[in-house]
Amino acid sequence: MRRALALAARGRGRVEPNPMVGCVLVRRGRIVGEGWHRRFGGPHAERDALRRCEGSVGGATAYVTLEPCCHYGKTPPCTEALIEAGVARVVAAVADPFAAVRGRGIRTLREAGIRVDVGVCPAEAERLNAAYFKLRHTGRPWVILKWAQSLDGKIATRTGDSRWITGAAARREAHRLRGRVDAVVVGIGTVLADDPDLTCRHVRAKRVATRIVLDGRLRIPRSAKLVKTARQAPVLVVTAQAGLRGRSAEARRLRSAGCEVIGIRGRGGRIDLGALLDELGRREMTNVMVEGGGEVLGAFFDEKLADEALVFVAPKLIGGREALDPLAGRGIGTMAEAVAFGGARRRWVGEDQMISFRLSDDLGTRRRVRGGS
Repeated sequence: MRRALALAARGRGRVEPNPMVGCVLVRRGRIVGEGWHRRFGGPHAERDALRRCEGSVGGATAYVTLEPCCHYGKTPPCTEALIEAGVARVVAAVADPFAAVRGRGIRTLREAGIRVDVGVCPAEAERLNAAYFKLRHTGRPWVILKWAQSLDGKIATRTGDSRWITGAAARREAHRLRGRVDAVVVGIGTVLADDPDLTCRHVRAKRVATRIVLDGRLRIPRSAKLVKTARQAPVLVVTAQAGLRGRSAEARRLRSAGCEVIGIRGRGGRIDLGALLDELGRREMTNVMVEGGGEVLGAFFDEKLADEALVFVAPKLIGGREALDPLAGRGIGTMAEAVAFGGARRRWVGEDQMISFRLSDDLGTRRRVRGGS
């Protein structure tokens, strides 16, 4: 199963909103075939493994990281392929929460006389597909907070200068992260201060992220790099619903440049971030990375809407009480309220460290289950 999980991870960034799935076929104690879901719309892991197997799989055991699908989507059911191949046993790490499957795949296999066992390495399987599980359970994407900071926790100097805190290797890694998510989110303050383009450069992208700007009063200028490149990579300008009604001319200007402009409910020009995540979930976005600035990062943190953090720490000191902090929201009042986390992972990226950690293992309240393919 751990081999199947390692294979599944190869699909990261290419299969979403579908889950990453791996499959290993074992016959008479020997691996005879293996595969994984390689791209959205392509064959699922079970069919990929069967297609690549060596010899007969009659009587074999299929180790699969997720319950096999039993419905027609972009591809035929995997249960059908396993039954036709003569597989005798299926071992699944976890059940699929997708409403069209959710136990039906297991039942279909058992009715065909195949032994099915579920629950081998379930924690690893759920962690691998945490974003998929969250989207299916809550209708919202997995939210990653990403920032680069100095050793004393500053993301920019007192003048707002932030280029560059980290070295070239860390910046390449940040671009690689952009190249596997569905969207990158920044606030209008970052756009006005830094004029970023937020594209994936220097590395090969697995997908093209939608660049999302939170702009409660539609202040983004036509001269911004994001607007100028809107026809090359998608740009979604999110404004407050009330503000959109009063700024139709600005919205038309942005739309004529190739941007999509939508209004989300809010108050005082501030966008309701929960409502925004609901909208992104309706668009089947699975992984969303929030890049800043500090006010936007802090708002997601304060409202407990973030699932993961990726922090690049450079061996530099900036200092200054007016230098910018990464989480510039309300923050907490007492140390008893401090967010504690475990399982942080650290690795060197050039001269900088990248620290990644989950802010919560809770996949969210299961208020509804969304569709997929």
